[in-house]
Amino acid sequence: MKRVLTIITGILFLASCNSTPEGFTVNATVTGDLENGTKIYLKTTDSLNQLVDVDTTMVENGTFSFNGSQEKPMLHYIFVESNRGNIPFVLENGNIDVKFQKDSMNYAKLKGTPQNELFMNFLEESRTLSERARSMQNDMRNAAQQQDSATVTALREEYIEFQDEVKTFNVDFAKENPNALISVLIIGNLMMNKSISNEEVKTMYDGLTPEMKESLPGEQLKEQLEKQKTTDIGGVAPDFSAPTPDGNLLALSDVKGKLTLIDFWAAWCRPCRAENPNIVSVYNKYHDKGLNVIGVSLDARAEDWTKAIEDDGLAWNHISNLKRFQDPVAQLYNINAIPAAFLIDENGVIVGKDLRGPALEEKVAELLN
Repeated sequence: MKRVLTIITGILFLASCNSTPEGFTVNATVTGDLENGTKIYLKTTDSLNQLVDVDTTMVENGTFSFNGSQEKPMLHYIFVESNRGNIPFVLENGNIDVKFQKDSMNYAKLKGTPQNELFMNFLEESRTLSERARSMQNDMRNAAQQQDSATVTALREEYIEFQDEVKTFNVDFAKENPNALISVLIIGNLMMNKSISNEEVKTMYDGLTPEMKESLPGEQLKEQLEKQKTTDIGGVAPDFSAPTPDGNLLALSDVKGKLTLIDFWAAWCRPCRAENPNIVSVYNKYHDKGLNVIGVSLDARAEDWTKAIEDDGLAWNHISNLKRFQDPVAQLYNINAIPAAFLIDENGVIVGKDLRGPALEEKVAELLN
């Protein structure tokens, strides 16, 4: 359920292709008990996705404003001093109107520039889907507390259908609005969550307007697609080296067998830990026939990493830079989510990706038998 909410609430970029003003003006009106002099912060995110301050102003009689110039439209946030929440909007040249209630910042109304109008069209439907998701979460929680297994099962089936509906909504919006930066971010999220194939990602990217391809997220998506080519099935897996638990450097080329599974995981990743017994079983069954495994941990704490190795009985080679998703090996392989895995042959050619459960053993058996 969290993944659905992440898809819905995490997509918050837009861009403008048609606006020609030289600068921007953000005029905001807030209702509720907000005292004069209350500070308002304008923020955005840097290359590491960390919030950074852009400007500051103050409330005067329920209004405030920001002025300036923005070369390329990009996501910004309005924060209110001593208030929870924030308002995401697209800062682009033109007149942007923002209206919100102090205690309901998540339901702010945006208008005035083409891309913020598109943003509102997307956001209104997203809010409806978010409310449905929260309702199902609450119903499932209540049913579980009452030990009503039949209702829990029915709600899980309903959730699967709902998840498909969310995916369809996002895909359709991106295809129908190739001139919106929101579409670029939708495609990026679908790619990151592996909701659609790489071929469909490429097709959707190709359908974007030139302005969207030249936007910041458009350029980032292009870079991801280029990197993805190197780790597609049929490509040659990039070599790498990183520290082992005892501090020695170990390279992929040092451990390659007839088949090698490069497994990206972490101690904190529940799906990874749930898959570990399956990898152990396949490794024990096929190691003598030429299967090797190298685990690439995206942990941040060495003690968590080594304890998980011991607890799960992972008797193969392990490396980690202890930098989570900033790990150079993870970035080399374009890893945005885990678990993720690559099966390579003795020449380093990728012959399988993200194989889990019975699919992993079926592929290993096919190639080694």
